[in-house]
Amino acid sequence: MTTTTDPTTDRVRAAVREHALSVSLALSAVALALVFAVALEFVPGGALPRAPDAVLDAIPHVNAAISASAAVVVVAGVALARRGAYDHHRRAMLLATGLFGLFLVLYLYRVALLGPAPFPGPESVYRSVYLPILAVHVTLAVVCVPLVTYVLVLATTHTVAELPDTPHERVGRVAASLWAVTFVLGVVVYAMLYAVY
Repeated sequence: MTTTTDPTTDRVRAAVREHALSVSLALSAVALALVFAVALEFVPGGALPRAPDAVLDAIPHVNAAISASAAVVVVAGVALARRGAYDHHRRAMLLATGLFGLFLVLYLYRVALLGPAPFPGPESVYRSVYLPILAVHVTLAVVCVPLVTYVLVLATTHTVAELPDTPHERVGRVAASLWAVTFVLGVVVYAMLYAVY
């Protein structure tokens, strides 16, 4: 049985494939603009339906579990790629992307309604420990968005046999390392906000 493809879909895929870096940067700019619009309170919380307080209170704990799980999945995905298990690698990285997407939706929803969580500990710890960790976490998260997006665009527009001829592996190593560290630092930030103090 032969399968036919839509010529329009083929043209779009070919255009995205040819301009993978530009498409990745454009998608990243849109995603980061949305994140910063919510974080800087340009999106009014009143425009969103409000979940019950118990749900809002649970989001940080759920997100910590999502971040920890995503870090494990990213590390496992890298190990799978090193073993040549590319189908499993692809599934793992798509799972990590899905977990990140879920985290981001929950995080932005809560921030839009309640604002960023205040640090409850001592001022000295806030300045000397919490803020530096948060700054590294946020910086890495911002850097990861275009890197991860680029690697995903390459992976979805090329076959496994074609990927070695692209920057996928080289950029993917950096992206995966930074992404895993970002997830781990997210758990550290959570612990400082909700467990330590």
